[in-house]
This record gives sequence, structure tokens and C-alpha cells, in this order.
Amino acid sequence: MPLAGRVAFVTGAGSGIGRAGAIALAEAGAHVVLTDRDGARASEAATAIAEAGGAATPLALDVTEDGAVEAAIGDTVARHGRLDILHSHAGVQIHGALEQVTVADMDLSWALNVRAHFVAARAVVGQMRRQGGGSIIITASNSGVQFDRGMIAYATTKHAAVAMTRQMAADHARFNIRINALCPGFVDTPFNAGFEVQMGGRQALERYVASAIPMGRWGEVREIAEAIVFLASDASSFMTGHALVIDGGESI
Repeated sequence: MPLAGRVAFVTGAGSGIGRAGAIALAEAGAHVVLTDRDGARASEAATAIAEAGGAATPLALDVTEDGAVEAAIGDTVARHGRLDILHSHAGVQIHGALEQVTVADMDLSWALNVRAHFVAARAVVGQMRRQGGGSIIITASNSGVQFDRGMIAYATTKHAAVAMTRQMAADHARFNIRINALCPGFVDTPFNAGFEVQMGGRQALERYVASAIPMGRWGEVREIAEAIVFLASDASSFMTGHALVIDGGESI
């Protein structure tokens, strides 16, 4: 197994892409610390991993609480003696153009889509440097490499997440710490509620997926999870500062 003996810490792991990625990391041999604001969801995902023969520890965690994030990562290192993989995934999707988005909405977008990734990465990078390396995966979006109509908070913060990833990668490559951005397109999870409202309902969103995405379909969480394992493993050992876009060609 490519991740045997490694320890992974995942935020937003209770549902959707975060859950699928955490399960895939465990299937690849990692011990996964699954965190989610909803502790019950984290526990359910950990149970699914355990029933499949994997190793996982669930934890309720609000990534907007800096001290809680730092404490959870510190506790993970104390328990396991290392931390090899951080997948900082938790985020928020707020729809609206400039006059529809409040300052509070933009602040929340920044807190979850940029600042929380900064706090988590800052908390793990020292340990990764001491142990000789590691992989940090920041979930951005293909909205971080293109612009979406009527999604100012989301597109702005996802572009910022990609820029921050590249800066961190440049600063830490010499320590064998690889930092890459995961940029999914449309995957059919509840996270798309903002785009659904912005486009005028589920049917309009389905029409967009069928017509605007060259592959003509939604992505599957499995397809994104396989990319997460790739970024976490030695299969991507010479890749850092990359925005890995997985969107069926939408951003072409």
C-alpha cells in the first residue's frame, strides 16, 4: 500500500469529497485523523473505514477556531509521532455578485477558504520539516483558475487559495515538503448549493453541466479521491506548487 505507515489529517472529512478522500487515504494504508464540524459525520466516516479494515480517528473540529486546529494537529503528532499528510479541505460556497454578497459573507469565505488553510498548514509545516518531508493538499477549486459569473466571494477566495499554495510551495520545497492545490470542478455533492441558486435551480445546473463541460457529466467523488491519494503519495514526488484541475474540461 503506497501510504502504509503514514499519518494523515483531513478537515471537512464528514461528507462529499472530504469523506471520499479520507476513505481513499485509509485504503492506501494511512492512519487518517478525520475531522469535521459535525462530529457525528466524522465518526460515521471513521466507522466505515474501520469496517473496511482501515485505521481512522474521528474528531469534531471547527476550522475557524485557530486554537482548536493547532491543538488537534499537535495532539495528532503527540499520539503518532509524525504527520505525513495534511488535506485541508473544509470550505464554504457563497453565491452572489458584488451587491448581493455582504461583508460578513466575504469574511466567512475568507475565513474558511483561505485563512483556515493557512492556519492548518502553519501548524504542520514545522513537524514535516523535522521529520524530513510531507505532503500538504489545499482544496481550492477550478474556480481558482477561472472566473464564475455571480460568485465573487467564492472565486476570489479560491484564486487566493491557489496563490497561497504556490507561495508556500516555493518557500518549503527545499525541506521536501510538497504543497499542492486540489481544484475540482462540478462533483454532485450538497456543496454545490450556491451554484444551484446562482444558476436558477437544479434543472438549470444540470443543463450547464451537460452543455458547458466538454465531458458532459458530473465528476464523481471517487475520481477526486484518487487524485488526493496521488498528491499524498510518492507518485507525485516531483510535484509541488501545482493546481491540479479535475473538471471534465470546463476550464479549458
